[in-house]
Amino acid sequence: MELSDLFVPTAARIDMVSMLTYFFLLASMYAFLGNFLFSIISNGLTVPEHRLTRTMGAVVAGIAALSYYFIQNYYQHMLTDLARLGTLAEQQDLIRTSYNAIGQYRYISWSITTPIMLLTMVLLLRIDPMQAKGSIVALLLADFLMVLTGYIGEQQLDATGHIVMGPKLFWGAVSTVAYLVVPFVLWRLWNRFKNQVTAVERRAFKLAAISTVTTWGVYPVGYVLSVFPINMNYVHIGFSIADVINKVGLSVAVYLVGKTMLDERVPKDATQPAYNIG
Repeated sequence: MELSDLFVPTAARIDMVSMLTYFFLLASMYAFLGNFLFSIISNGLTVPEHRLTRTMGAVVAGIAALSYYFIQNYYQHMLTDLARLGTLAEQQDLIRTSYNAIGQYRYISWSITTPIMLLTMVLLLRIDPMQAKGSIVALLLADFLMVLTGYIGEQQLDATGHIVMGPKLFWGAVSTVAYLVVPFVLWRLWNRFKNQVTAVERRAFKLAAISTVTTWGVYPVGYVLSVFPINMNYVHIGFSIADVINKVGLSVAVYLVGKTMLDERVPKDATQPAYNIG
């Protein structure tokens, strides 16, 4: 393959917003890959009771990294076509229709990563599944319906690949109702089990729950904005930032919990002298 056959997008060939979008997609992929590697390598640095949650975080990061690899690869090929278009209207139309295609990768990823993230939060409270079987089932069912109905809404397209507003907003409303169930169930679990864990675990759960309520809220906002004639690159950027904050953020919170608890149990002098720096 000749070097001249490779298309590397630059601001000289395409617009700056598309360049920034490509940057955020790649940066997100790298962030998830780094989180995956860190989760695997540092798993032994946490207390045993939170090593499963660390492994679950690695699974989430690995799936997200692979998903963003496909997304950025598709987006780069889209930019190749974008650079050949002559008018701004043609470029915006391609960006809009490619957004609908990229949504396939996002929803497939979310269908796997979001339930794992919710179970990670349940494990932060060290809940025995038999103690809260109904709540956990409700949590996972609400998450499944949220992703499924959102996916159905994203498929409300005409023959040219453009959004059909009415049906999309209807399914979006159903998805939002399911989304609102998630923080409600998390709040009930918090009230019921918060006293059986340590202070550091309570802080981590609260941080993770707040992240769920806030950053997950970015997705229905982007969903609604997609029916308006805006530059869909801004939605891609918002989704990328929210994905990194809630997925990597949860993983880091779990690591800090496990590391802090291990440091409290193991004396500082319980290390090999050869590794001490005087």
